[in-house]
Amino acid sequence: MDFGTIAGFILGVLLMGTAIFLGGNALIFFNFPSVIIVVGGTLASTFIRFPFKDVVNTMRVAAKAFTRKIQPPEELIDEFIKLSHVSRKEGILMLEKYPFTDNFLRKGIFLCVDGYDKDFIQDALEKDIKLTVERHEVGQAIFRSAGEASPAFGMIGTLIGLVAMLANLKEPSKIGPAMAVALITTLYGALLAYLIFLPIADKLKLRSMEEELNKRLIIEGIMGIQSGLNPRMLFELLGSFLPQQNRKSNL
Repeated sequence: MDFGTIAGFILGVLLMGTAIFLGGNALIFFNFPSVIIVVGGTLASTFIRFPFKDVVNTMRVAAKAFTRKIQPPEELIDEFIKLSHVSRKEGILMLEKYPFTDNFLRKGIFLCVDGYDKDFIQDALEKDIKLTVERHEVGQAIFRSAGEASPAFGMIGTLIGLVAMLANLKEPSKIGPAMAVALITTLYGALLAYLIFLPIADKLKLRSMEEELNKRLIIEGIMGIQSGLNPRMLFELLGSFLPQQNRKSNL
């Protein structure tokens, strides 16, 4: 579970809620027509821009991104050192029985065990990375699109409220509700964009970068094992993926 994301969201809601309650009657900040305009308009815009299945899949992928822990590169390097020891002592075929913690790593090692050449393995794994990044970019684009649309529909709601208000200047009882729609929709649009949609898009981008880094580290490690590098040389090769202060040898 990504506690930073949860903590940030809770903090944002608490601060906004505190400001609203300190300002007086909190109920005046809820307006159902404004919710319909902003939420409904944002959903409609998103479904128009992207295929329905992509939007639905993005919700699932986003949930997984925040609940699934990305394996630290240090752990992957330690795992490659173990694989290197096994490969050099017992042969590369013995790696087939190793309890892998990463499916991408398992796929690459099995390609080595099956006897494919280095270029084929590298091309296959690079293609896997490319397709994964493309899928992640679709998810990021959907949330970024929603983040762009929600403030726009907030402004549309504001215009609707102003039109209703100006049309009823002779009826003071109708001016207040129309003005509420005009102002609250802008607030709703900004909150959805800057507290939910855009932060999620940025977090998905960060998760994608972390996953891509791990997969490129795995490719380098697999190429090193197939080439017969000893554990120390393999550690030096893979250590370049870590910050200098994290390069501690456990050989």
